[in-house]
Order: sequence, then structure tokens, then C-alpha cells
Amino acid sequence: MESKDKIQVTVQATVAAALGRVWDMWTSPTHIMQWNNASDDWHTPFAEADLRKGGKFRSTMAAKDGSMSFDFEGTYTDLEEHRLIGYEMPDGRKVSVSFTESPAGVQIVETFDAENEHPVDMQRAGWQAILDNFKKYAENH
Repeated sequence: MESKDKIQVTVQATVAAALGRVWDMWTSPTHIMQWNNASDDWHTPFAEADLRKGGKFRSTMAAKDGSMSFDFEGTYTDLEEHRLIGYEMPDGRKVSVSFTESPAGVQIVETFDAENEHPVDMQRAGWQAILDNFKKYAENH
């Protein structure tokens, strides 16, 4: 059930790498499995992406000790290569990810509709941690 008063949360990072490389690392399942976790005790053992408007993506995020896992999935609603990815999750929440070149690298700005189960600050911290992990991965591989 959707609330009329959705809270939107934004996280961002600047990645010191070329735009094409950042885009490929963000969208390729092989790369996603390397960076898509918020902490070192989690990993992504599976990822798939049909990168086109109307295409679907899914990744499995799991605790390395096997205690917990969940699938993160959605349908692409907007796609401008090297610029923008929009998607909708199964619960109706929307996400927008923009990629902008700057002298310092590629600025990634990710805005998502918060869910109602966890505190907004916790959600922001988790999404920022994953984005920070992406930055570290992209700058070092």
C-alpha cells in the first residue's frame, strides 16, 4: 500500500574514473556482484540485468555466514546511456540514478523512495554505504 507522503532520500558520491567505465561497472552483473554490499560481511552471489526500458534486474544480497539473504529487484522505467537509470521496485517505490561528468570524475546521485519498515536514517546509511563501496571498487579496478 502506497503512502501519499513518500519520503525521498538522496545519496551521492564522486567517482574518480571515466564515465564509460563507471557506467559499465554500475550496470554489468559481473561487476555488480563485486561491489553491491554495504559491509564486508555481506556479498552479492547473483546478479542479472536486462538493461533496457521495461527490462528487469535482480540481485541476491546475502550475509557471508549464510544467516540471511534477500533479493533486490526492479523494472527499468527510464534509461539514458551514461546519464540516467530509473527503476521501480515491486512495492511501487521509485529510484533514479544520475551520472554526471565533472573535473573530479563522475558524480553519481541516487534518489529513492524510502520504505516504511526501517528508519530513514538507516536506509540512507545503507544506500550510502553501498554507493561508497561502488566508488572504492570503481576507483581500484
